[in-house]
Amino acid sequence: MKKGFDFIGNAAVTLCHDGQGKYLLGLRSDQCRDEHNRWDPIGSGGVEFGDTIEETVRKEVKEECGADVIHIEYLGFREVFREQSGTQTHWIQYDYLVQIDSQQVRITEPDKCLELRWCQIDEFPEPLHSQFPVFLAKYKNKLT
Repeated sequence: MKKGFDFIGNAAVTLCHDGQGKYLLGLRSDQCRDEHNRWDPIGSGGVEFGDTIEETVRKEVKEECGADVIHIEYLGFREVFREQSGTQTHWIQYDYLVQIDSQQVRITEPDKCLELRWCQIDEFPEPLHSQFPVFLAKYKNKLT
C-alpha cells in the first residue's frame, strides 16, 4: 500500500524563511519521485505513523537542509488531487511557514537536491513545482 495512491496521504509542506524576507528553495534532481528540475520549498514530507505534524516539520527541515527550526506558523491545509505517472493521487497537505537558522543551511541530500537558493518572493526561479504556485496564491497575504 502506497500513501497518496492506495489511500489518502498526509504531508507537511513548509516554506522556510530566514526572518528577513528571504525564502529557501531547492532544485529537485532526477532522483526525486517526480517534478524533476523544478524549484520547490525545502523541508516538506509525508507524515509517518506515530509522528505529529510538528515533529514531521522539524524532522523534514533538518533532513533536507540541516537547519534547526526557530518558529513554526500554521498557514492552513490543502486537498491535492493530481496525476503522477498516469495514476491519480490524493493528499491532504498541512501548510506551514517556518523560520530556520540560515547559518546552518546546506545541501544534505545531494542525490535529491541540485541547488539551494535564498530568494525574495518576487525572485523565485522557474520552473516551479506544479503545486507551489497554488500554495503561493492561497497564502500570498501571509507572506512578505
